[in-house]
Amino acid sequence: MVKIKNYLSLVKFSHTIFAMPFALIGFFLGIKSKPLAFSLQPLAIKFFLVIICMITARSAAMAFNRYLDRSFDEKNPRTAIREIPKGIISANSALRFVILSSVIFVIATYFINSICFYLSPVALFVILFYSYTKRFTFLCHLVLGIGLSLAPIGAYLAVTGVFAILPILFSFAVVFWVSGFDVIYALQDVDFDQSQKLHSIPSTIGKASALKVSELLHLASAACVIAAGVYGNFHWIYWIGILIFIGMLIYQHSIIKPNDLSKVNIAFMTANGIASVVFAVFVIADLFIH
Repeated sequence: MVKIKNYLSLVKFSHTIFAMPFALIGFFLGIKSKPLAFSLQPLAIKFFLVIICMITARSAAMAFNRYLDRSFDEKNPRTAIREIPKGIISANSALRFVILSSVIFVIATYFINSICFYLSPVALFVILFYSYTKRFTFLCHLVLGIGLSLAPIGAYLAVTGVFAILPILFSFAVVFWVSGFDVIYALQDVDFDQSQKLHSIPSTIGKASALKVSELLHLASAACVIAAGVYGNFHWIYWIGILIFIGMLIYQHSIIKPNDLSKVNIAFMTANGIASVVFAVFVIADLFIH
């Protein structure tokens, strides 16, 4: 049990709360688009496989990031307590965990449908490639956002086997939302990143300007969920969800200042966790109540 707890900590399992709700949105959008095409039992199996894919893909990406960044984590006081620098989990064990998670992910996609299986290497490449990006581009935040944005599209494909505009709009919302809050999170490491020649928006343009960029990214995310609401002809329940989602975006920016980062974790985890979960509940409720 202790070892399992260590691996859950390694991959920050609690952070699954960010992308999982949007995967559920994609899944139920798929059901709503083809309501007569499925029986309950196959849907339950497919739902289970989608959850497995979400967990294993994210676990592979996070563990790979910890494996690749282990030398930087050792030097950074904020991250030196992580499992690999502290010797709780060896680097080789973390890499084996990445490989195992990736294999399970691909196997799960095989049992979902052919398009998910064929696209699984592409998805793995995107989410694993993110770990390299901080070494050469300040746009690393957008790559992380793209990785998490695969959740609603992938879940929709799992159910329908085809692409559609509505889940893509939700995916764009995820890109800008995740990029925006990752910029806020990166504010903590500006000095360290600059000393190690690592790239991020805050270390490139400074904290104050980075916060402005984060605000613009979150404005773009809000625009995407509004566009999805209009395009999808959603009802009043959805719009209540949008108000809460946008309210959480505004709240996190209200508590973060360039010279006061004491509430970064509240903005990063609490506000965004509430935003994603509550928004998903309202979207799914709107889909099936009306």
